[in-house]
Amino acid sequence: MTKTDIQNKDDIEKFVNGFYNKVRRDEILSPVFEAKIPDAAWPAHLQRMYAFWNAILFAETGFQGNPMQKHLGLPIDEKHFGRWLILFNQTIDESYSGPKAEEAKTRAASIAGIMNFKIENFRKS
Repeated sequence: MTKTDIQNKDDIEKFVNGFYNKVRRDEILSPVFEAKIPDAAWPAHLQRMYAFWNAILFAETGFQGNPMQKHLGLPIDEKHFGRWLILFNQTIDESYSGPKAEEAKTRAASIAGIMNFKIENFRKS
């Protein structure tokens, strides 16, 4: 299969869906997501994630929310963020290659690092 770069919202939906399919089957991440997002709420969650990544990669408006606030109370740590990043990168690398694909992976690594740092500091305070 020839890989192309992430070019539009359709590509974002494809990688977000693929990524969360992996997350929901993952032994480390699925318990966290299952406890927080019931099956009926997944379509709305995915819509928010499409808007989030569309804003991150294409500067499109439409995402509203505070991801940090949503994650502060979750039982997650460096292990979870590391696994999240592995699955994210695998998902991107399976289908995409190019500057936007690399940007997505770079931005995901930055998000994971910052969120982990802030959550650790929040728990210490």
